[in-house]
Amino acid sequence: MARPLIMAVDPEPEALSRTEGELSRRFGADYTVRAETSADDALRHLERAAETGEPVALVLADTWLPEIPGAELLARVRTLHPDAGRGLMVPWGAWGHRETTTQILTAMSRGDINYYVLKPWTTPDELFNKTVSEFVQLWSRSVAGAEREVVVVGEPRDRRGHQVRSFLTRNGIPHAFLERGTPAGAEALGRSGVPDPESVTGPLTVWMPAIGGTVLQDPTDAELGEAWGLHTTLAPGDRDVDLVVIGAGPAGLASAVSASSEGLSVLCLEHLALGGQAGTSSLIRNYLGFARGLGGTELTQRGFQQAWVFGTSFVITRPVTALQADDVGFLVEVEGEGPVRSRAVVLATGVAYRRLPVEALDRLQGTGVYYGANVSEAQGLKGARTMVVGGGNSAGQAALHLQRYAAQVAIVIRGPDLSATMSQYLIDEINSSDRITVLADSEVVAATGEEWLESVTLRQRTSGEETVHPVQGLFVMIGAEPHTQWLPEEVTLDTRGFVATGIEHGPDRPHLSYETSVPGLFAVGDVRSGSVKRVAAAVGEGSVVVAQIHQYLALSGPGPR
Repeated sequence: MARPLIMAVDPEPEALSRTEGELSRRFGADYTVRAETSADDALRHLERAAETGEPVALVLADTWLPEIPGAELLARVRTLHPDAGRGLMVPWGAWGHRETTTQILTAMSRGDINYYVLKPWTTPDELFNKTVSEFVQLWSRSVAGAEREVVVVGEPRDRRGHQVRSFLTRNGIPHAFLERGTPAGAEALGRSGVPDPESVTGPLTVWMPAIGGTVLQDPTDAELGEAWGLHTTLAPGDRDVDLVVIGAGPAGLASAVSASSEGLSVLCLEHLALGGQAGTSSLIRNYLGFARGLGGTELTQRGFQQAWVFGTSFVITRPVTALQADDVGFLVEVEGEGPVRSRAVVLATGVAYRRLPVEALDRLQGTGVYYGANVSEAQGLKGARTMVVGGGNSAGQAALHLQRYAAQVAIVIRGPDLSATMSQYLIDEINSSDRITVLADSEVVAATGEEWLESVTLRQRTSGEETVHPVQGLFVMIGAEPHTQWLPEEVTLDTRGFVATGIEHGPDRPHLSYETSVPGLFAVGDVRSGSVKRVAAAVGEGSVVVAQIHQYLALSGPGPR
């Protein structure tokens, strides 16, 4: 594969020379660095690169190019090279210029740029190089090829293949998917050490070159996790802990970080994948401290690593099947692993997307129909017609991510518009996209397809009129329901099944706002009745609850250990 391109476009020769120098010194060994003074010349080269398949990692453009504004050039890049980073270059101090500020904010709201980049003004300019490195690192995670940490070789429309890619994505395991029978797929199988690649007939081969070349044939999720180093079984020291956290989404991870950093022994149990629903979000832009935004997987991976460094133990792919309170704390039953003794428990199990009551969609799940954002499927739908059902922030993020690859994205909502359920910054980006349409007052009533989704039928709720839409990808995010049916009857739920908190346990006991009807059992995040369904709110609750756990433990005594 040709060396990836990093391009800078600036009409001022001195500034361009400085930028080119910084890029060449830091990235020239592995990337082709190209400098252009003309937007027209830059665009012609980028169009040729798209035609020939030359990879483009990053394009930086000055705000005020003579031919076309830099933001407009970068908007064209988004279409030509959807994975490439796009940075609008501004000189130091330009943030104080009203016209420049307007250009940056408008381009950001439309999704034409990822962020602005301050031009280098000295040599070396480490801030500039750090910014470029972050762009390039993000781009590198989207590259498919045999040079990735994990390589999956299989059939493009295999249901299990979808599940494996989703598992790898949501657990933050960098990987590439290569189609069996292609030259790239055959090369990967050959390099993996499979004695006879032609004899491999199973649907999936997983090769892990980054960790010794491990090869797995048709692995289970547990086998994948263990091979990568994620524990799926309990260690002897996990059987008796201060705190069990059930769920490893943002709320659970925040609880684990805070509790373990304050000296509690913590075991975090997750039955699917790290990150919960947040792990499926392609880009979260309104989380404090991340001005350029960050993916849900990256956010939860950081939380996982932070908790692990403080000493939290994790076990994934193992659901909790029972929970029993007794005089000394709790017995938590882990499927296939038996009981764990804990002094306190935090429920952070989140919610699951509701299913559409359309029979064909159950049959086609994983073969064109997906519940949740499933950002791992976006590249496989390049040039396809897609639909996102739902009007929340996750649906908006999914649509914006899909439009980088799909020919068309339709957002289907039951209400009249998005304003009641989606953040304004997402609505602005959606309204400015020529690839996204919003189909209001509509619902899915039927679908067709044998081995893969082929069409979806929508009904207008007001008129009853039905229309058929050719669709190859359907992403369903229509609200959520908690997974609380397994809890003991002593745990009070609201009418929708969410866990009630703030229950009083006597006049001589402090009021603990996150404690449930069972003393010592706490609930945080989306599973809690009355919670704000946002990532930042879940992280806040997960952090705050630990102070209340300390209060409870002080009341209950030192425990059996």
